[in-house]
Amino acid sequence: MAKIRLGTRGSPLALRQAEQAAAALRAREPDLDIEIVTIRTTGDRIRDRRLADIGGKGLFAKEIEAALAEGRIDAAVHSVKDLETVLPEGFVLAAMLEREDPRDGLAGGARTLAELPPGARIGTASLRRQAQMLARRPDLVPALIRGNVQTRLERVRVGEFDATFLAMAGLARLDMTEHAVPIAPEEMLPAAGQGAVGIECRAGDSVLHARLAAIDHEPTSCCVAAERALLASLDGSCRTPIAAHANLQDGELVLRGRLLTPDGTEMREICRAGPAADARTIGLDAGEALRADAPPGALEA
Repeated sequence: MAKIRLGTRGSPLALRQAEQAAAALRAREPDLDIEIVTIRTTGDRIRDRRLADIGGKGLFAKEIEAALAEGRIDAAVHSVKDLETVLPEGFVLAAMLEREDPRDGLAGGARTLAELPPGARIGTASLRRQAQMLARRPDLVPALIRGNVQTRLERVRVGEFDATFLAMAGLARLDMTEHAVPIAPEEMLPAAGQGAVGIECRAGDSVLHARLAAIDHEPTSCCVAAERALLASLDGSCRTPIAAHANLQDGELVLRGRLLTPDGTEMREICRAGPAADARTIGLDAGEALRADAPPGALEA
C-alpha cells in the first residue's frame, strides 16, 4: 500500500486544507495510506511583527520545505498566497485544489468600508489590504494583527479592533462565513493565489508528482499561474502592496492587477486578457506594464 506524508502548518485552517487534499487523493485511490504531519513555522511562532519585518511570507513555508527536502514528508500543503513567488530549487507545485471564494471579507459588524465609523481601528498585517483600505478611507487607522482566524475574530469581539479583514476562502473552509461580509474585488482586489491551496513536492519524485497532478484543478492552476507571473515580474513580496486576480470567462483568461503605495495615496491598475494557454505570458506582460507605470515609492516599500 502506498503511503504519503503530507506536511502542513498546525492551524485549524491549515489542517482543514490538508484534510481536503488527502480526501481528493483518496477519492482517486481509496487504499492510499495518508498521514498528515503538522510542522510549526517561524511565521506561526512570531506574531507580534509584520512578516515583512522578520523575513517575508516564506516564513510560513520554510520549515515545511526543509522537512520536504530532508525526506521527513513527501508533499506539502500550502495556502498559495503564503508561498514565495519563486519556489526553492528542486520543488514544484504539482497540484492545486479547486479554488474557494478569493475575496477578502470584512469582520466586525460593518457591511462595507464606507460603513466603518470615522477613525476606526482596523486590524491587518497585510500591506495590500492596508493600502487599498486607505485608498478608499484615508481616515481609518491600520493596526497590526496576526494569528489564526479564531484569534483575530476574538480580538475584534473583545474590542481591541473595530474590524479586521479575513479571506473568505478560509472562512468557507472552516464553515464560518457568517463572521464576515465579502468585499467586492473592485474595492479590494485579492492577493495573488488567494483562495487556492497548492500541493508542493520534490521535482525529482516523478511517481508522486504524477499522482498529485491527477487531482489538479486545471482552471485554478491556470488563473494562479497568471497571478503569480504578475507578482514575479514586479519582484513582489509582502513589502509591496500588489493585488492580482484572474478568472476564466468563456475560455478566455482575464487578469486584473493593482499596484499601490503603502499609504494608498497612489494606485495603478491594469487588465489583460487572452487565451488561457498563455496565462503566464499574460501575467508577465501585465506585471511589466505595471512596473513601467509604478508610482514613486510603490516598489521600494
